[in-house]
Amino acid sequence: MNFQTTLPPTRAAMVDPDFPCSLVIIIPLPTHRLASSALRALQVDAELSSLVRRSFSLVSLTENDAEAVHPAADAHLPISGASNGRSDGDNSLEEKTVLRTEYKATTNRMLRVSVNGFFESMGVVLGVMQELDVDVLAEERKLNA
Repeated sequence: MNFQTTLPPTRAAMVDPDFPCSLVIIIPLPTHRLASSALRALQVDAELSSLVRRSFSLVSLTENDAEAVHPAADAHLPISGASNGRSDGDNSLEEKTVLRTEYKATTNRMLRVSVNGFFESMGVVLGVMQELDVDVLAEERKLNA
């Protein structure tokens, strides 16, 4: 039995033939300062394999993204009026509270290994923020009240 998968034309045109496997990870954070800190902490570690490419950016969370991240779209999620999740010159810096990480790899295995490492590092970054950052502590108190 032979299976073939085709992508919609717009998605197929965007696939890099050298790095056909890709994943975008969206992580909303309470403030721009925390999102920027996470980006800087994760950016210093270079990707270990030349078979994987990774890019980071800070973006604003749109209403569509909020639904995807949290179906109930709670009031504590920052939502901007931007038309897409990409950075626009019109958005204020403080609205960019979402860490967007894009991975591209030559194989699904390489993608999985790299993303596992990313989540281990992200867990450490979030743990440090939770333990040491006053903004996170204040946000937790508001949510628990």
